[in-house]
Amino acid sequence: MAEQMAIRSLNVSKPIEVEHQGKTVRTGIFKKPVTGALHLSTVNFAGDEQADLRFHGGPDKAVCVYPFERYAYWEAKLGVTLDLGAFGENLTTEGMLEEEICIGDQFRLGEAVVQVSQPRQPCYKLGVKHGLPELPLEIQQNGYTGYYFRVLREGEVRPEDRLERLEKHPAGVTLAFANRVMHLEKEDAEGIRRILAVEELSDSWRETLTARLTRLTEE
Repeated sequence: MAEQMAIRSLNVSKPIEVEHQGKTVRTGIFKKPVTGALHLSTVNFAGDEQADLRFHGGPDKAVCVYPFERYAYWEAKLGVTLDLGAFGENLTTEGMLEEEICIGDQFRLGEAVVQVSQPRQPCYKLGVKHGLPELPLEIQQNGYTGYYFRVLREGEVRPEDRLERLEKHPAGVTLAFANRVMHLEKEDAEGIRRILAVEELSDSWRETLTARLTRLTEE
């Protein structure tokens, strides 16, 4: 029987402008749940946009995913009730934690087929949204980051669809492991090599980790 996971919410937004430290910031992080089907292309869901394409969006980051199971931790820590889409994710999921999902895993998502490309690295705008500038760094350090899908086949996606894992990547490099090496165990050259051996790794992570490995081997 195929392994299936649940979508708790499908969320999109257009960029808006907000004030931050006396400046106007344009951001697409204020995502809201939708009730109808959306077309998923190779770069985003219909109705969704990223404000700064230097660091967000593109084929390797077409879909942002965040596990619903993490909401309870943050609600207890922050003392608030969080709406779905609170972390700027397109998909709020159940049964898909960072410890269980590997870079390169493939999933059927409605009519589409998607593949895990990298963990998410939350930017300062998540801190702007919640009024907590320290939040992005804390998310990186505890590993509750969420992650990104690239789109292998476009198609319609509905909030009531389920995710079905079609292929678990044989290398078994979990998102939790990748997060530890990227953010905590930065001198782990063997760990870096293991991540870089996964062909499906996003271009941005490959560039960062290749540069780090070069520095480590030259020292």
